[in-house]
Amino acid sequence: MVLEDVMDRWKAAVDAHDPEGVAANFTDDAIFQGLKQYGVGKAAVAAYYDSQPVGLKAEYEVLETRRLADDLVLGYLNVDFSFTDRPTRNVYLSVVLRGDLIAHYQVSALG
Repeated sequence: MVLEDVMDRWKAAVDAHDPEGVAANFTDDAIFQGLKQYGVGKAAVAAYYDSQPVGLKAEYEVLETRRLADDLVLGYLNVDFSFTDRPTRNVYLSVVLRGDLIAHYQVSALG
């Protein structure tokens, strides 16, 4: 399934601390919202992940997926971000894929 393929590439780049590799999974005009301010485009994604600590790892589980159109997929995921020096951070992630790239990325920290 396209969602798992994209998220597996995203995870591999996050785990490798490869900000440009993470950004390669996004569209040129992607709207990106991590746990900090939002940004638009691959440069914003790369800058966000470049600011993350070395050793950050991501484990995800797809909770829901919907095909919105032939080339659009909505995914809702649970993600655990683990660190070398602090407790794991659990978040929920919504993504919209256009083809095999992320066009919208929204993290929510519940609870």
